[in-house]
Amino acid sequence: MYIVTAGQMQEMDRQTIEQFGIPGRVLMESAGRGATEFLLDTFGDLKNRKVGVIAGRGNNGGDGFVIARYLAQKGIKVIVYLLSVKEKALGDAGANLSLLDKVGVMVVEMPDMETFRANKTSMIHQDIWIDAILGTGLNSDVKGYFREIIEFINQLQKPVFSVDIPSGLNSDTGQPCGVCIRAHATATFAFPKTGHFVFPGAEFTGNLKVIDIGIPPHIAENAAPFQNLLTPDAARSGLRPRQPDAHKGKTGHLLILAGSTGKTGAAAMTAMSALRAGAGLVTLGLPKQINNVLETMVTEPMTFPLPDTKSGMLDESAFDLIMEQLAGKTCLALGPGIGTAPETRNLILRIIRECTLPLVIDADGLNNIADNPDVLKKSKARLVLTPHPGEMARLSDTSVKTIQKDRIRTARNFAREFQVNLALKGAGTVIAHDDGSVFINTTGNSGMASGGMGDVLTGVIAGLITQGVQPESAARTGVYLHGAAADTLAKNMSSAGYLASEVMNLIPREIQKLAGHP
Repeated sequence: MYIVTAGQMQEMDRQTIEQFGIPGRVLMESAGRGATEFLLDTFGDLKNRKVGVIAGRGNNGGDGFVIARYLAQKGIKVIVYLLSVKEKALGDAGANLSLLDKVGVMVVEMPDMETFRANKTSMIHQDIWIDAILGTGLNSDVKGYFREIIEFINQLQKPVFSVDIPSGLNSDTGQPCGVCIRAHATATFAFPKTGHFVFPGAEFTGNLKVIDIGIPPHIAENAAPFQNLLTPDAARSGLRPRQPDAHKGKTGHLLILAGSTGKTGAAAMTAMSALRAGAGLVTLGLPKQINNVLETMVTEPMTFPLPDTKSGMLDESAFDLIMEQLAGKTCLALGPGIGTAPETRNLILRIIRECTLPLVIDADGLNNIADNPDVLKKSKARLVLTPHPGEMARLSDTSVKTIQKDRIRTARNFAREFQVNLALKGAGTVIAHDDGSVFINTTGNSGMASGGMGDVLTGVIAGLITQGVQPESAARTGVYLHGAAADTLAKNMSSAGYLASEVMNLIPREIQKLAGHP
């Protein structure tokens, strides 16, 4: 499913009106009618409840006026509080505002603080609010009068139904513009907007429904580049059916370089997760000091002890042995628990430059290149990077706060510049590809905020690639499966307290469900 920016949606509206010939008023009517149906589905019978529409004078307000008219025609008590005067509502919004008198809807003009204060008592007694103040074009902080209004609506703690997007939410970044309506539900039009899914926007949006308003498909398709929602259909492309005559020699062989003293669990879970994802063979390359420990922790993966430092980290002298081990392998995963000793860093930089197999880099693999990300441009491999916001900040030489303010732009720009596939982990993981395309994941929950989850994801993605899945597809499918397994645990166990190893063990079941098998 496409997800659009404010600019893309405005351009689609313009082309639909000017080139295809559907009047803007028809689009507004379709939006208001569909939103009304969703409103009634959400809140049920409203005939014994008072509905307030808080509206600006622009097109977002116009959608609210259409909703008010439909509600009135159903015998529902509705009052429109217009944050302007009627004469300033022009175009399609003005035309729909003028219809309200004909169906008996009271319109209260509140252009300033004085009129707002005079109507506070009436507003307090409304049971449900329809938010039609500000639309998707907002890109600066809400100040002054409108800020007072939004804060007042939030303080009432009444259910709020937002039109297109909660007023005050940046539709491209999901960040509140100083202050933002906290909606119970939101009806958006034609396509969902990026801000509906990127946190914290998803929390302000509430239950979301997309209303079809008649944008012609060819106009939508020509408005690229799009963001995409990572739905089951989109994730399914990364699955490979297992042939009846398959054997371990046909299902790929993964080499993992991971682990150091005190971080054996990261190596073990990465290896086991790759097998859970279907990899035929897994060899775990690790410092020789911890080889005996890992051999007791895992049974199915093979281990390959490598030269290490006195502190139990991989040494640069292991390079030739590692390159020999790559023969016959189909993928290399690099980084979980590997440490950041200077000798290890030098080894990782050499491997990234010389490896020709698809390469998945996570955790300390990323930390070791943070001072020299340009090494990625010298790589001969097809790369998948899986940073969390802290690792992304180090790679980008910026702050976590900056990363989180615009996760999509951050991920897209990095993937394009360094020609990688990048999964920026977190709520609504963002998967960006080197062509500029972006997918926002729909699975996962806050219970995943615990140790080892990233190691599982690395193993799942590498395990898929090992079987012949293209790296870009494996990144999307791996992220989806990882979150879906956690969602199953949250549903059946608890919203927190489940373990990364339990997520890992559910991966085969989630693969089966995604493939369409009950």
